[in-house]
Amino acid sequence: MTDRPFIPVRIAVLTVSDTRSLDEDRSGQLLAERITEAGHILVDRAIVTDDIEKIRAKVLEWSRTDGVDVVITTGGTGFTGRDVTPEALEPIFEKRMDGFSEVFHRISYDKIGTSTIQSRATGGVVNATFVFVLPGSPGACRDAWDGILKAQLDYRHMPCNFVEIMPRLDEHLRRGGK
Repeated sequence: MTDRPFIPVRIAVLTVSDTRSLDEDRSGQLLAERITEAGHILVDRAIVTDDIEKIRAKVLEWSRTDGVDVVITTGGTGFTGRDVTPEALEPIFEKRMDGFSEVFHRISYDKIGTSTIQSRATGGVVNATFVFVLPGSPGACRDAWDGILKAQLDYRHMPCNFVEIMPRLDEHLRRGGK
């Protein structure tokens, strides 16, 4: 950490589940608590079913909102028939964040061993908004937040962090091309 000021980030949390309600959503609640405890702003929290169009629509809605810097999803990253969150979101990533998945799996491997291969956690940028796609377990959400996102969403983290590049995520749009 440096003597840089803390800059709160505006974050929305989306739980993807056919069975949970907000009251029963332990992973979404864990993320919401971690976000606010870190000093960030929880802008919105929602649940959608495991449906490609519903997942994509909610993330696109939030990514087009000036008040959202980051979207974190939880759920739908496994291999069963209803697990479609990566299929919903990866096609709309303007830039894919392979390193997020790799570091997530490294952290996860230290905790659960080879079972980490059963997750398709991913990340990318949509409409100049960071999007992180996490598994639906509270443990995986805790690992992703504590091991990656807490530091990368803190402007004081050095040598680099996501907050310092947020103002430049849409440079390609301001130049008139992709």
